[in-house]
Amino acid sequence: MIPSHPRSSTGPAGRFAPSPSGDLHLGNLRTALAAWGFARATGRRFLLRVEDLDRVQPGAAERNVADLRAVGLDWDGAVDHQSRRIPLFLDRVRELTAAGLTYECFCTRREIHAAASAPHGIPGAYPGTCRDLTDAERARRRRERPPAVRLRSGVREFTVHDRFAGEVTGAVDDMVLVRGDGTPAYNLAVVVDDAEQGVDQVVRGDDLLPSAPRQAYLAGLLGHPASRYAHVPLVLGPTGQRLAKRDGAVTLRELAELGYTAGDVVAWLGSSLGIEHPVRTAADVLEHWDPDTWTREPAVFEPWPPRAGGTTVTRDPGRRGRP
Repeated sequence: MIPSHPRSSTGPAGRFAPSPSGDLHLGNLRTALAAWGFARATGRRFLLRVEDLDRVQPGAAERNVADLRAVGLDWDGAVDHQSRRIPLFLDRVRELTAAGLTYECFCTRREIHAAASAPHGIPGAYPGTCRDLTDAERARRRRERPPAVRLRSGVREFTVHDRFAGEVTGAVDDMVLVRGDGTPAYNLAVVVDDAEQGVDQVVRGDDLLPSAPRQAYLAGLLGHPASRYAHVPLVLGPTGQRLAKRDGAVTLRELAELGYTAGDVVAWLGSSLGIEHPVRTAADVLEHWDPDTWTREPAVFEPWPPRAGGTTVTRDPGRRGRP
């Protein structure tokens, strides 16, 4: 374990960290509401961090912030941007390297996929092809392509505790820390960001639950305790697939064009979490906050019909998404 670094914040926090690759849909807003509620209900600060290392759509970050405000969320301090900490991410990798905990990797995605698909290969896991290259082999490969930097993991699996899933043991492979183009990878950036900002409570979609063990393991190597996790079920479209643009009006702006208000959206978000009381604002959700009563099943969104003239909704959208 390398030496720990002091956190730049003064108290524990939760966070929501959208990638500005497009507008937030109902599933994103639902996760944001859950993260905000968990932080506020436990006396933590709530931070908003834009994860803008890649896949940035011009104007998306500003629209994301506006949508979060529209549904009643607030946060402590200014909106943060992950890209401003790139030098810090690379410093942490240099420290891991000095401790003998990284190595250069020259594999292409095709080569990694082929190796993981071989008999006895672990799907999606890096098989360690470049782990033990000689100095001469590394020098030769550097002339062919710039290397990525991978973690030299000392374990095959790690266990974390999740608020809803309980004890979760997941695979830990030699994850990429820095990509071949020099960009810090997501698993590194999110761990360093959380540690630097004092985030000890991570609420996000349960599609990211498999990432928690590897991120907690990396946090430990960097001298930081694992976060408290709460992974909430996703929102699915009517076909049972993850909610997406193909499912119709799924963003705040699209629903507004059909005549629905932010209050209508919050009503659906609260109901989809399993909150039995009628809610119209984020403050209402917090007033009836009881995650023990939440549904553990994915929410299903069904397209909402247009409302004539954009008139006030007379009854709240139900859990399955029809007003």
